[in-house]
Amino acid sequence: MITSFIIKHHRRFRRFWVATIFLTAGTLIFLWTSNSAPSRLEVDFLDVGQGDSILIKAPAGEKILIDGGPDNKVLEELGAHLSWRDKTFDLVILTHPHADHLTGLIEVLKRYQVKKIMLTGVAYDDQTYRHFLDLARQQKIPEIIVSGPKSLDLGDNCYLKILYPFSSLENTQVKKLNNSSIVSQLIYGRNKFLFMGDTEVENEKKLLAANIDLKSDVLKVGHHGSATASSEEFLQKVSPQLAVIEVGAGNKFGHPAPSTLDRLRQLNIKIWRTDLDKTLEIYASQDKIYYKNP
Repeated sequence: MITSFIIKHHRRFRRFWVATIFLTAGTLIFLWTSNSAPSRLEVDFLDVGQGDSILIKAPAGEKILIDGGPDNKVLEELGAHLSWRDKTFDLVILTHPHADHLTGLIEVLKRYQVKKIMLTGVAYDDQTYRHFLDLARQQKIPEIIVSGPKSLDLGDNCYLKILYPFSSLENTQVKKLNNSSIVSQLIYGRNKFLFMGDTEVENEKKLLAANIDLKSDVLKVGHHGSATASSEEFLQKVSPQLAVIEVGAGNKFGHPAPSTLDRLRQLNIKIWRTDLDKTLEIYASQDKIYYKNP
């Protein structure tokens, strides 16, 4: 009886201490990861074929998606780069309503909770664009219509600056939809990322003339590396370490253009192409940027 009592209570005692040890260890790990681990920025240039899609995970926790690519492949990419619990975007930016930037966003609206949408509101008679706007309004998602340069504070010394358009394009017919693209610059400490949408040389000249500080460590090349974008003068002004070209393998447009690739190489700018190198994940502290060399 006494032996049985001792053994039984010994087992309870041992289970109590094992549970206590695991609980204490778990608490210490949680406190370390939540309080001591350094914050960082993550920017993922997603391989969505012949189109653009960029996922931003800001150091303070906000999630931003710039464009959604030409089809539903963006859902697969988001599933690979977000936790299964991450079903919310703080902001979705549509740079311009061409299908290769827009179409994937329709399924994003259906599958994720989107808190806000940013767009130019440019006039464009297109069924997919109308469907996107109708869906957003059915869900009562607030719209931010870009009416000029502005800065979004993402917390922890991280900012998203809207550089273009310089004034509102809402309900405006434009000659080249590419040149209505929202141009933005992500800044985290010393590090800068420049996202050009499909902006071409004509608007690069406007940005240069505006005397904006375009210097950036990473450049998302305009218009998928087309010959109509990324002039030498513009590239020299931006002076990036890395140029990312979001482009589909064997696309009918011949993107990226050999002339664009030549300009990048002559300026000793590293090139990452999603058709060859697939999705690129970049991590940044406030001082350094980490990525896999192409």
